[in-house]
Amino acid sequence: MTIALADTPVVLVNGARQTGKTTLVQKVAAEKQPSAYFSLDDAATLSAVRADPTGFLAALDGLVVIDEVQKAPGLLSALKVAVDRDRRPGRFLLTGSADVLMLPEVSESLAGRMEILTLWPFSQGEIEGKEDCLLELLFEDRLDLTGLEDAEIARQWVDRVIRGGFPEVVRREDQQRRQAWLASYLTAILQRDIRDLANIEGLTEVPRLLSLLAARVGYLLNKAELSRATQLPYTTLKRYLSLLELTFLVQPLPAWSGNLGKRLTRSPKMHLCDSALTAHLNGLTEDGLGRRPELKGPLLENFAVMELRKQASWCKRHVSLFHYRTHTNQEVDIVLEDRAGTIVGIEVKATATLGKRAFKGLEALAHDAGDRFLRGIVLYTGGNPLTFTPKHHALPLSVLWQATPQKRDVS
Repeated sequence: MTIALADTPVVLVNGARQTGKTTLVQKVAAEKQPSAYFSLDDAATLSAVRADPTGFLAALDGLVVIDEVQKAPGLLSALKVAVDRDRRPGRFLLTGSADVLMLPEVSESLAGRMEILTLWPFSQGEIEGKEDCLLELLFEDRLDLTGLEDAEIARQWVDRVIRGGFPEVVRREDQQRRQAWLASYLTAILQRDIRDLANIEGLTEVPRLLSLLAARVGYLLNKAELSRATQLPYTTLKRYLSLLELTFLVQPLPAWSGNLGKRLTRSPKMHLCDSALTAHLNGLTEDGLGRRPELKGPLLENFAVMELRKQASWCKRHVSLFHYRTHTNQEVDIVLEDRAGTIVGIEVKATATLGKRAFKGLEALAHDAGDRFLRGIVLYTGGNPLTFTPKHHALPLSVLWQATPQKRDVS
């Protein structure tokens, strides 16, 4: 964030509620003087901003921090005028609990004037106090597997998946208190944020739709089938899905294909922003997961996708995430592609034992990607890294939070 403020007039930190955005920007404001902090969750401040956004900004100097900017879209045009008059970097620091790339009034008003940073719930490495970046390790010419063996840590995956990464949930040791927080969190977003964004009352079907998506996490999005299952008109369903995505609750994972045009026509897979939310919506606790083994694989996949998505937001290598599926139902849970077009495939398996069949989808991906394919990885719940072929490896799930810069050094 400090780097972005050094050369960009407006920096926006967005992400789901309760991921630490306010705490982060308040800390930055305290370190930069003069500065002023305003929250649009405050009714009086919001009223003043909506009444006269230009006058509100004109009276301010130094770094201006505005929390929950999506509540006052009219402020964005005033920000554009203020920035065009004075292009000094680091003038405005904004936060938003809605994806501004899906709000036309934001993206159009501040195009070329604003850098957008996304703040996700804590990664497992952040919880451990480590600088985790498995993505860097996976794109090395030679895969360094030293220091990644830890069967004891690997066995903790159930607790990690159920706990997720929301700071408030991570801090709570009692399962019932965690569940109480998650229930309140969902109620607040579904009954307040989504209602405000939609600008209509009701939306009684959105909670049911979210629960249905949680039960089908990791599956291809079939809007026609969802429309039938929820008895929602197709156009209404599309709008509700957009609202869930807008508030970061639902995250689509697009399809990968060697033909760029095909990526636009194949269905995405759907994941939730946090595995604790996914488990909560499915009624799962650490004890209950063992009684519903059919959910282990999808829940673990959701966990791995979001861990890698978080790492992609700070690792130096620019990596995009996709999934892969053929017409013959060969599939790979996660496809990583860097800017050079290099491909790494990742399968996620909720098992401690593996055979060669675990690599079938990765072999199909390797065939389609050709020389661009670097390696295929199976993340599993065993404790040791295994090499099946020079390009196919199995790694413990714990590599997601154990792969630090020190472990990435290649001699």
